[in-house]
Amino acid sequence: MALGGLAAALAAVPPLTFVFGPVIRRRSEEWRDVGPVTRFSLGTTHEVIFDSPGAERWAGVSEQMGAWLRRTGESEFTAFSVDCTHLGCPVRWLADADLFMCPCHGGVFYADGRVAAGPPAEPLRHYPVRIRNGRVEVSTRPIPIV
Repeated sequence: MALGGLAAALAAVPPLTFVFGPVIRRRSEEWRDVGPVTRFSLGTTHEVIFDSPGAERWAGVSEQMGAWLRRTGESEFTAFSVDCTHLGCPVRWLADADLFMCPCHGGVFYADGRVAAGPPAEPLRHYPVRIRNGRVEVSTRPIPIV
């Protein structure tokens, strides 16, 4: 019986690791290069794409995610999540209106991420941004939607 119990316990380790591993394991902050500083003009907002911190290497698929990157000064950038803070729908940048718009439920955000109209109660979430060796990097730390 002891040997059977040991075998059952060993067989349970992989499924338990799969279920509880993401909860227990802390993901470290990773910085992703999104391009040279010179690519982004002052006062403009661009969509940037980078590998997600949630992508599992063993799955064989690289998940990508995006952010809206706005250059606010010579060496200052702000990165916003593409997810609306209402229900997580993707927001679009409308350069002519200088606004972020959520097409699903009518959420509207100013260029600095503050709520302008609609159902969202909170501003767009920010990603940390840094400049390193003349290149812009965005932190890939997961951002909660709700």
